Amino acid sequence: MMKRLIDNLFSPDLEETLGEKLFFRFFELFLVVYMLVFVWDWAQYIPQIETVLLPLGIAGYVDVSFMFGNNLAFWNAGAITIAAALGVSRIVPGIAYWIAIALFHLQYVSRYSLGEISHGSNMIGVSILALAVAMSFFNNPTHRRRFTLGFIYFFVGLGYVTAAFAKLIGTGLNWPNGRHLWMWINERYIDSLSEFGLYELNFLQEMILGSVVVGTIVLLFGLIVEFCGFLMWFRKTRYYITPIIIAMHFGVLMTMNIAFNAFTLQLIFLALPWATFIDRAIARRPEMTAQRLPKALLARL
Repeated sequence: MMKRLIDNLFSPDLEETLGEKLFFRFFELFLVVYMLVFVWDWAQYIPQIETVLLPLGIAGYVDVSFMFGNNLAFWNAGAITIAAALGVSRIVPGIAYWIAIALFHLQYVSRYSLGEISHGSNMIGVSILALAVAMSFFNNPTHRRRFTLGFIYFFVGLGYVTAAFAKLIGTGLNWPNGRHLWMWINERYIDSLSEFGLYELNFLQEMILGSVVVGTIVLLFGLIVEFCGFLMWFRKTRYYITPIIIAMHFGVLMTMNIAFNAFTLQLIFLALPWATFIDRAIARRPEMTAQRLPKALLARL
């Protein structure tokens, strides 16, 4: 079973294609850009914070209040940007990505030290960690790429499964009760009304509020999908379960107006065999690929 899991996650015996190399570079750039979007956005908020109310991660051991009331958050974001550039350019990728993930964590725990926790950046952080580990422990570029993607598939799938268990542990088997969704929809309604002064229920919310059964079905669907997150670990089921998980996130958006933009965009990268699509496009026009991707560039992949 363990060998099967390793084969499905890391594909050690399969020959790597040009499509896989190109896809990985696009995916890596996406991760780095989104990380930078987060850290520069947080840098604008951190100077306004005065005290730590909810210590997260390293903040439980180190007082991160030194990040407040000054421009250190901007300097930290700048350092992350430089580290990310060094990682992407493969100048010192191992060291660079370790620095990036460490400073990214510091920026995160500083921004969310007031009791509000963001889940949207977690998957990006795990993916940057995967890059740091891969670049540090593997010299072969193919092994680096395969390990990074396998690491991400494993922990993303595990994250959804543990989320399902956490719901049942915290609430019990009654968690998918439609009345719970009624409460959450109404809470979001009040939040949006107080923020914007106007809020209209969409058709799905009206259906749910009109029937406990519909609400229960929606919650039960989400719970089952999360329990099936482990199917991302296997090639035969990966491209079936991931689009369903994306649909679940759209359901969360439609019912509770909660957007997991980073999650959803990253899942789109993981949901389809993009490398295969690229290989097929290259096979149709090989001469165009040779012209646009010179050997020097291919060597940098």
